[in-house]
Amino acid sequence: MKPGDDIPGRGMVFYAVKNGGPHPSLFFVRKIRERLRVPASFWQRKRGGILMSQILVSHLTFSYENSFDVIFDDVSFVLDTDWKLGFTGRNGKGKTTFLRLLQGKYLYEGTIRAGVSFDYFPYSLSRKEKELMASELLEGWKPGCEEWRVILELSKLGLDAEVLYRPFGTLSQGEQTKVMLAVLFSGEQEFLLIDEPTNHLDQEAREKVKTYLAGKKGFILVSHDRDLLDACIDHILVLNRKSIEVQNGNFSSWEENKRRQDVHAKKENEKHRKEIAKLEKAARQAGQWSDQVEKSKIGQKEAGIKLDRGYVGHKAAKMMKRAKTLERRKKEAVQEKEGLLKDVETLTELKMQPLVHHRDVLVRTEDYGLRYPDAGEWLFQNLRLEIRRGERVFLHGANGCGKSTIIKAVLKAAGYGTGSESSSWNFQEQGRLMTASGIVISYVGQDTSYLKGNIRQCCEEQGLDASLFCTVLRKMGVGREQFEKDFREYSEGQKKKVQIAKSLLTPAHLYLWDEPLNYVDVFTRMQIEELLLKYEPAMLIVEHDARFRERIATKIVELSDRFS
Repeated sequence: MKPGDDIPGRGMVFYAVKNGGPHPSLFFVRKIRERLRVPASFWQRKRGGILMSQILVSHLTFSYENSFDVIFDDVSFVLDTDWKLGFTGRNGKGKTTFLRLLQGKYLYEGTIRAGVSFDYFPYSLSRKEKELMASELLEGWKPGCEEWRVILELSKLGLDAEVLYRPFGTLSQGEQTKVMLAVLFSGEQEFLLIDEPTNHLDQEAREKVKTYLAGKKGFILVSHDRDLLDACIDHILVLNRKSIEVQNGNFSSWEENKRRQDVHAKKENEKHRKEIAKLEKAARQAGQWSDQVEKSKIGQKEAGIKLDRGYVGHKAAKMMKRAKTLERRKKEAVQEKEGLLKDVETLTELKMQPLVHHRDVLVRTEDYGLRYPDAGEWLFQNLRLEIRRGERVFLHGANGCGKSTIIKAVLKAAGYGTGSESSSWNFQEQGRLMTASGIVISYVGQDTSYLKGNIRQCCEEQGLDASLFCTVLRKMGVGREQFEKDFREYSEGQKKKVQIAKSLLTPAHLYLWDEPLNYVDVFTRMQIEELLLKYEPAMLIVEHDARFRERIATKIVELSDRFS
C-alpha cells in the first residue's frame, strides 16, 4: 500500500489533518487503525524477509512544560519505515522534538503507533566518556551491538577499524560522525532517526556520508543540506508555517512543487482580494439603498401619489436581505483568502551595513604559516592570501587544516580578542599577516554557548537597537514568542540566527564568518545568499554548504598539502 491508495474494503484515503481540517495534497490518515478496524497484518508485513510497518501519528498535540507555545497542534499523518525520508523546515518548528517524541522522550497528547523501535543519531557523550576508546562505547550506545558489524559499516564509510581503538575525543569531527553512523546502521530492525549528520564536516567527509546514506533505507534524515537531501532521500516531510506536508521525491522536486503552489496561492489570493473589494462595494450600496427606501416610508409622495408603506417596507427588507447575503459572502471569501497564504514562504529581503575602507586590500599574507605549540607539524606554510574590497573569499579544505585558525589569526592581527578570549589563540605563526589600519570586523564563530540572557539583554550589552534586532530575526523566521525567552531555550538554528543578526547589524569593513550556516534552515540560507549578492561585502568565510559556496564565492583558497 502507498499513501493515497484506498484501504481495501474501506474506501478511505489518506489525508493531511491539521486543526481538524483535511488537506488533500498531503499523505495523512483521516482515521486511525482502531476506527477503521483494519487487521494488524495490513499495517505490518514482510518485505524481502524484513518486517516493515507504518508509523501512524494521530491527533498529536505537544508543547513543552511551562510553555504556552504549541509545537504540534492536532496533527495526524502516516509514514512508511521503508522510506528514505528527508525532514526539513524552519528552525524552531519541532524537527528534533518530533524525533524525541518518536523515541518516547516526552509526554504528549494523541497517538504514535509503530511496529519498529527507534535509534537516534548523534549519540550523547559525557566528557568522561570521550576519554574512552570508541570500542568501549558501542554497548552503551546500542545494546547487543556486534563489533564486526560496526567494522563492516566503517569500511563503507572509508575508515579503518583502528579508529575504534583510539580515545573517542581524539577523533576528528568527521571520524566521530562516521563511527556513530556505523554503529547506528549496524542493527537490523530499528528505524533510524538521523539529526544533522553533516554539521562541521568538510566537503570530503560530506561526500562520504552522502554516498553512504544514499545506499541505505529506513530512516528519517533531518538536514538543511540541499545536496545531501537530493542525493539520499525518496520522500520528504516538511514542517510548513501552518501545516505538515509529506511528498514523494527529493528536496529539489519538493522545492519546485512548493514554488508552483506558492505562485498559484498568490494568484488565487489576488483574485479573492478583488472579489472581496467588489462584494464590499455591492454590500455598501445595497445597505445605502435599503436605508433610502426605508426613509421613503415616512410621508413621502412620488409623482403626487402617496407611496404604499407596505410595499416600500417589503422592498427595504429585500434590499437589507441582499446586503446581509453580500456581507456573508464577503466573510466567506475573506476566510478562504486567509487560508490561501498560510503556508506561502516569502523570503523577506535582509539588509546589512558594510563599510567602505579607504584601502583596496584589507588582508594580505606573505609566506604565512600556522601551527599549535604542542604540534610538531605546521598546519600549513607558505600561504598567500589576499582579500580586497567586495571579495567573498572562501577557505576550503579538510577538517583540521587550519581554516578556523586563519580567521582567529586575522582577528588577532586586527587587534580583536585582546581579553580573555585571546588566551585560546595560542597558535604560532611564521611569515607575515597584515590587515588594513583601522579595519572594523564583524565576526560569526562556530560556538554559540556564550549566548546568555535574552535579546533585550544582548542588545544592551552590544549597544544594538533591540527593535531592529527583532525585526531581522523575524525576517529570518524566528517567532515573536522567542523574544522574551532565554537563549538556552532556543534551538541551535535559532542561536545561529542570533549570531548572524548581530553581524548584519554591525557596520564593518570585513565580515569573518566561521561555519555560519550550521543548523540554519534552507529558507534562511537562500535569504543570506541574496543578501550577500546584493551588498557585496568583503568577507572571509568557512562554509561547507556546496550550493552556498558556488553562488557566493568570488575566490576559493584551498588549504592542502601544497602549503606544507
